[in-house]
Amino acid sequence: MNVHIITIGDEILIGQITDTNSAWMAQQLNLQGARIVGMTSISDGMEDIINTLARATKQADVVLLTGGLGPTKDDITKKAIAKFYETGFVFSQETYDRIVGFFERLGRSTTEAHRQQCFMPQNAKLLTNKMGTAPGMWFDENDTVVVSMPGVPYEMKYLMEHEVLPRLTERFPMQAIAHRTIQTIGEGESRIAARIEAFENKLPEHIKLAYLPNLGRVRLRLSGSGTDQAALEQELDALVAELVPQIEELVFGYETDSIEAVIGQLLKERGLTLATAESCTGGHLAHQITAISGASAYFMGSIVAYDNAVKENLLGVQSATLAEHGAVSEACVREMAEGVRERLQTDIGVSISGIAGPTGGTSDKPVGTIWMAISDGKRTVTRKLQLGKKRVLNIKYTSNQALNLVRCLVLGMV
Repeated sequence: MNVHIITIGDEILIGQITDTNSAWMAQQLNLQGARIVGMTSISDGMEDIINTLARATKQADVVLLTGGLGPTKDDITKKAIAKFYETGFVFSQETYDRIVGFFERLGRSTTEAHRQQCFMPQNAKLLTNKMGTAPGMWFDENDTVVVSMPGVPYEMKYLMEHEVLPRLTERFPMQAIAHRTIQTIGEGESRIAARIEAFENKLPEHIKLAYLPNLGRVRLRLSGSGTDQAALEQELDALVAELVPQIEELVFGYETDSIEAVIGQLLKERGLTLATAESCTGGHLAHQITAISGASAYFMGSIVAYDNAVKENLLGVQSATLAEHGAVSEACVREMAEGVRERLQTDIGVSISGIAGPTGGTSDKPVGTIWMAISDGKRTVTRKLQLGKKRVLNIKYTSNQALNLVRCLVLGMV
C-alpha cells in the first residue's frame, strides 16, 4: 500500500506552526506495512488542493489529508474535494445533531457556520470524530482511497487510530515490516560505517541499514520487509546479535533508550552516586540527568561554577592552577571533578569547562575548545573536545559526551 500525505494550511507554509501530523501518521502507517511515497504541505487554496490531489491519486493507493475542515470560510478542503470528484453536497443531520449536543454540553448554542459545516460531499463516507465537531471523510473512487481529517493533532490521531487504520487494513493487503534500532555514542557515522562495512555489504535485499546521527550519537536502524512477520522479526534479531559485537563499546542501548536513562540505570544497579561541576554548559548536564524520573537515587547535585571565584571557593580549584593554565584547561577540570566529588560526597564527580562560543576564543584556545574530567576517588580521567562555533550545539554535544564518559567509567572502559 503506497500512501501520500498532504497537510493543508498557510500557517504551516509560513512557519507559524510545525507539521507534526505527517511524521506521526508516517510512523503509524509504517508499522502497518504501508510505504510512504510522498509528503506535501500546501496552502488553503482551492486550486492547490485540487492539483495536489490529482498528482497524489496517480502516485498512491491512499491519500491522507489533514486541515481545512472547520466552520470558518478559509476551511475549504471539502469544497475542493467535491470539485475534484465533480459531486454535490448533502446535509448530514447526524453530524449536525452531534455538534448541537456538543455545544449544549458546554452551555453554548450553535451558529449558522456550524450548520453549514454539516453539508458534505455526496460520495463521502463520514468518520465519527469524538474529539471535535468536524467528521473525517472517506472516499473510495477509481481504486484509490482519499481520507480527509481535521488538522488538530488530537482529532487527527483519534480518527487515524479508531477509523482510518482499521479500515485501511481491511481494504488493502499489508506487507510485513519490522525495525530494530541500535543506539550508539562515541564515534561518528563514517567511522562506524567503516567498521561494519562487511556486515552492511552482505545484508539481503529486503533489509536496509540507516545511519541517523544526532549530536555525537548515531542510531543504527535495521529495517526489513517481507511476507512473514514472525520470520522477519527473528531475522532482524539475528542481525542485531551479529552486528553489536563489532561495535560493542559504542552501544549504549536499543530502540528509544536515552543515554541519560541508561546511565541512571547503571548507577542504580551498582549503588553509585554522581555529582557534576559545570562551567560552559551552565547546568545542562545536570538538566539531562534530572530529566529522568528517580534520578534522586543516584544524582546528588551540581555546582554551576561559571565564574573563577566560584571554581576556587566552592570547588577548591587552586588559584595557581587558574593563573598558570586558565579555566579552560585539563588541570582546571581535573580539580573541578575531584572537588565536586569531595564536597558533595559522591562516588563520581564530572566536570566541564570550555568556550561554548560564538565569542571568547583566543589563538591558543579557539571557540569550541572544551575540557571535561571524571573522578572516582582512585583516578581522574580527562578528555578534550574541539568543536565548532554554535553555542547551543556545543553545549548539547558536550553534555552527551560527558554522559558517555560516565558510562565508560562505570563499565570499566576508561
